[in-house]
Amino acid sequence: MLDIKFIRENPEKVKEACKNKNISVDVDAFLELDKQARAFQVEIESLRAEKNKLGKEDQEKGRELKEKLKTLEENFNTADKNRTALYRKIPNIPLDDVPVGKTEDENQIIKTVGKKPVFDFPVKNHWQLGQELDLIDKERATKVAGARFAYIKGPLVQLQWAMMQFAVSVLTDEKILAKIAKAAKLKVSTKPFVPVLPPLMIKTEPYDAMDRLEPREERYKIEGEDLWLQGSAEHVLGTMHMNETMAEQVFPIRYVGYATSFRKEAGTYGKDMEGIIRMHQFDKLEMESLTVAEESLKEHHFMVAIQEYLMAQLGLPYEVVLKCTADIGKPNARGVDINVWLPGQDKYRETHTADYMTDYQARRLQTRVKRNSGAMELVHTNDATAFSQRPLIAILENNQQKDGSVKIPKALHKYTGFSRIAGSRSREKS
Repeated sequence: MLDIKFIRENPEKVKEACKNKNISVDVDAFLELDKQARAFQVEIESLRAEKNKLGKEDQEKGRELKEKLKTLEENFNTADKNRTALYRKIPNIPLDDVPVGKTEDENQIIKTVGKKPVFDFPVKNHWQLGQELDLIDKERATKVAGARFAYIKGPLVQLQWAMMQFAVSVLTDEKILAKIAKAAKLKVSTKPFVPVLPPLMIKTEPYDAMDRLEPREERYKIEGEDLWLQGSAEHVLGTMHMNETMAEQVFPIRYVGYATSFRKEAGTYGKDMEGIIRMHQFDKLEMESLTVAEESLKEHHFMVAIQEYLMAQLGLPYEVVLKCTADIGKPNARGVDINVWLPGQDKYRETHTADYMTDYQARRLQTRVKRNSGAMELVHTNDATAFSQRPLIAILENNQQKDGSVKIPKALHKYTGFSRIAGSRSREKS
């Protein structure tokens, strides 16, 4: 949530943020409820003080004040409940460099990196390659689990594990992180990320406090339990330090978490039904960072630089996109996507996203830092994709060969043990 004092002092800026994010919130109604609730609080405190001063002999006056207090407290509770409901709907304020836009079509391409491959043979989609090389089986998965599930098989599984191992090796190596920071001209900590295998389920309270529970129609609820299947690893990483206060010297706190995640993909009926682009279940390696306020925007840029490094090491052509106000999401102050070129689809598709939330999530999570000065402040949060399964798609499509095989990026050879996928039973050893 936003600082309530900021909303009181900057109502027009808050209204503009709501408008630009396509979020319908009556800010004036919130401010009126806030005014009422604060007035009731003043009256309640005044009456309590008066009641405390009464002697035992003034019982009639005490009963009268007690009745007045009961009415005032009921009025306060009603106003506060309605105020809180509106308060939670108010989005974070976009940074000044975030383009204003009504749809994702108004996102801005910051830069394009790498050359698109040129083929002298008919290009295949990843799902065609997946079937021919016996790497993806959606037909049997549909029989077992329904649509938007798949069996990932053979060398493609090894390739996924290789990507994750490679990313973890980068994120836990301080020398490589220093190299990335230097290339990006960023003066940030080079403290390594701590690998985490988090819970795959999350309770309602922390999920809601993280402001990632909505839209609920995208989430899977465990029947009869106060538990949800998380929709991305950052949902269970960013909540780790809920209701905690930590010393300034432990920051930045950096995690890289691997989780099998679940989304209903509501509202995408008929889209991306072939292949493994949009699935109900997918594996993801996610970066999560908690920092002090003055380091948080640099941390966001650092995470994007790490994402670019990972993609460049795989030799995949990509574009970096600054997301517009309507596309960054309610808790975000800024968002960046990396889209990879998919020759089988003749377009760029998203593989990475980097989200900068300032202290918006930490306010409800009550995650704080005790500064060396003794001051207590909310932390700032960032999250960003290291690798999901989508780069698998890009490797298949960009590295396909005329003979039907697929070359493996050199950076992954030592993790796969092979340099080419030539079928489920035949591989060329590196």
